[in-house]
Amino acid sequence: MKIAILGAGRVGSSLARNLSNNNYEVSIVDEDKDKIDVLQEKLDIGCVVGHAAHQDSFKKLGIDEDTIVIAVTSNDEVNIIACQIAKKQFNAKKTICRFKDSEYINNLSIFGDNIIDIPISPEYEVTSHLKELIAHPGANQIEEFADGKVKLVSVKAKKQGELVGRELKNIKDDMPGVEAYIPMIYRKNKPFIPNGDTVIKENDEVYFVSGSDSVDRIVDEFRHEDASSRIMIVGGGKIGFSLARELENDYKVKLIDSNEAKCERLSRCLDKTIVLKGSATDDDLLKSENIDSIDVFCALTNDDETNVMSSLLAKKLGARKTMIILNNPSYLKLVPGFIDTYIAPYRLTVSSVLQDLRESDVAQDVMLKMDTGAEAIEGIVHANEHTSHLFGKSIDDIPMPEGASIAAIVRHGDVIMPSKSVKLALNDHLIFFLEDKNLMEEIEKFFKES
Repeated sequence: MKIAILGAGRVGSSLARNLSNNNYEVSIVDEDKDKIDVLQEKLDIGCVVGHAAHQDSFKKLGIDEDTIVIAVTSNDEVNIIACQIAKKQFNAKKTICRFKDSEYINNLSIFGDNIIDIPISPEYEVTSHLKELIAHPGANQIEEFADGKVKLVSVKAKKQGELVGRELKNIKDDMPGVEAYIPMIYRKNKPFIPNGDTVIKENDEVYFVSGSDSVDRIVDEFRHEDASSRIMIVGGGKIGFSLARELENDYKVKLIDSNEAKCERLSRCLDKTIVLKGSATDDDLLKSENIDSIDVFCALTNDDETNVMSSLLAKKLGARKTMIILNNPSYLKLVPGFIDTYIAPYRLTVSSVLQDLRESDVAQDVMLKMDTGAEAIEGIVHANEHTSHLFGKSIDDIPMPEGASIAAIVRHGDVIMPSKSVKLALNDHLIFFLEDKNLMEEIEKFFKES
């Protein structure tokens, strides 16, 4: 499959790296020659120096009716025009368009019929993730499957947690009336699929799936966290502003930005949020704003160093929990243990794009950890040469590669946890956990139509 990526920024570069590693035929264009040279040196992809919305660039990329165009420059208007050219003049097979402004997403039809096939918004995804993590204290990662019916949650087990030292087979006794399943555990940053005899240890990062109404109950069993009420946000960009607007009616929110004009604009646009001009690495400012009473400190600027350093300072001065966005993949292995929660916007984008490129009936594809390659995937089971003989068999008897496990089944809208009594049926939605993305090809066989 031919993929043309327009824009070699953080998002485009991450897509190029991940898609080329997934054996796609990738090419990329950007006006910044230095960015293109770096990619050309590191990856086996086609590289073009040029404008993302110029026909000449499209010709050099070799865009045709077999090409999927992914427009991910930092300029919404450039992305839109590029998709129009790709469809109208080069008959591109599919267009995926990145938007920063949600107003565009809500009015796609104004750009023409069938021009933008799939809109994506990393900023919107990040805001949604941060909001949910704040709403569920103690959770490190929350993902949705089956239209929100199934929640996938990771939580680090603390010494005082009720389930630490317990075998997984006894969890139902510890949480009567709660349907949950643990398909994967990270121990010392390495994933493994547990069994009933596995004992939960302190500092294990435990992934569980459950219904959406059981998340807080389960998280409390691993580690008790008080509800959050005071939030401090650093960075008044699109993500910082959107998060403040989403939270200000339910929490006490303060927002810090160093740009005076931006602060004035934010003050006009936000109703209850206290907007402060200053540096988040100024300990006098943080102390004067009672940083020791802040429940969640969110560093959301475009500068990774500012996010990391301000969060370390906030934690030292007494902030209960820190969250940051992290754009540089090189920092992924540095922040665990120092920062409570970090979100990589490009990870969300890569997951979204990979899901849309699958040739099987995949409904959701989530990259759990960029540094280990673990993934979770939801797909619809079809009758084919790999599955037809499995219908009616117990879920436990389905042959799977080592490192893969079924985490949940959704059937006719009902969420079912794996057990020996559950038998595979046509059109089941299966949610798999994979220790390694290289297992994806084997698992996708379940979701391919004959």
